[in-house]
Amino acid sequence: MGGGGLDCEVAVAGGGPVALTLALLLARAGVSVNVYEAEPGPGEDLRASTFHPPTLDMLDRLGLGAELVSQGLVCPHWQVRSHPSGDRAVFDLSVIAGETAHPYRLQCEQWKLSRLLLRELGAEPRARVVFGARACALAQEEDRAILGLEKAEGGDREEARALFVVGADGARSLVRKALDLPFEGLTYPETTLLATTTFPFEEHLEGLSNVTYCWKKDGNFALLKVPGRWRVSIYPREDVSIEDQMRPEAIDAALQDIVPRDGPYEVMEMRPYRVHQRIVPKYRSGRAVLAGDAAHVNSPSGGMGLNGGIHDAFALAEALIDILRKGAPLERLDLYERQRRPVAADQILAQADRNRARMRERDPAQRAEILADLKAITRDPERLKNHLLRSSMIEGLRIAANVT
Repeated sequence: MGGGGLDCEVAVAGGGPVALTLALLLARAGVSVNVYEAEPGPGEDLRASTFHPPTLDMLDRLGLGAELVSQGLVCPHWQVRSHPSGDRAVFDLSVIAGETAHPYRLQCEQWKLSRLLLRELGAEPRARVVFGARACALAQEEDRAILGLEKAEGGDREEARALFVVGADGARSLVRKALDLPFEGLTYPETTLLATTTFPFEEHLEGLSNVTYCWKKDGNFALLKVPGRWRVSIYPREDVSIEDQMRPEAIDAALQDIVPRDGPYEVMEMRPYRVHQRIVPKYRSGRAVLAGDAAHVNSPSGGMGLNGGIHDAFALAEALIDILRKGAPLERLDLYERQRRPVAADQILAQADRNRARMRERDPAQRAEILADLKAITRDPERLKNHLLRSSMIEGLRIAANVT
């Protein structure tokens, strides 16, 4: 308890990996923290699955990196590929071995990290995680912030009084809305279909990486492997309704277009999603501050959204610990914003947008030119290293570290 009529020192809205990472960092520094998640428990739905090298380095600091790696698939290279020819540019992450302890991407469902974080939080006496509690209001006083909560069972309402409130409650963040912060940007016109299957694409597509972005005639798709299955991102025709394209026979036809087979594909999971590119104009207002998807969302192309949120959590934890344990002024949170917002805007969102635009290219001549340039990068050691430092999010973190 924070004392002085407080329920805790930091109240966190949201219970995903960003919120839980922040909570564990705070609790281990002796800060009392309560996490409030709207869902009744930790889910296992289809969300992010790529962890970049510096994120794994950070998780090592929590003692969780090796265990997470053991639950996922190491991806030593990724590629951009023309289908069905197989012509491709392959990016070998061993080139940055001297810059990180993890010169690879890890393909692992984000819920596995959430479970590890929840286990560790369960051992922290200053941490409390409450499921079935949806943030519904926010008020601020001079010396505290008050988070209104609505309980899933019975609809009862209560308040959490804290020195600080963190909105890590996703793209529809109540905390962001309560702060009346615009979510500036756009929603891309296309809807993406995500399907998972146990079909072994690697046995039929020569030289396939665990992370592969593919052009095909008049379209594109992505193949990302996680333990036991492939996640297939399908970018459907825009002249056919999503309802029609979500029919099992339509999903099967899209998969047959990648690798034809005699029988139908076994599809384990399937969902549509829209892609957004948005960011708030500022991350803090008084004693309320945003992190992760509550502050910025981007195209999943490149796998940077979850990683950027975890990077937010580490930077924000450092700022809050400086204030709560080292006597730094409230304005220390402004440094967090100065460090993280430009990286989100100029690195994460910008790169994701370029990645999307590259894969949405339809002109064969333009595709050939793009692929030739990508292959040229892979043959030039200096260009390749710079490209991987940027696409692996190491460059962005170094830029942020130099901000004062």
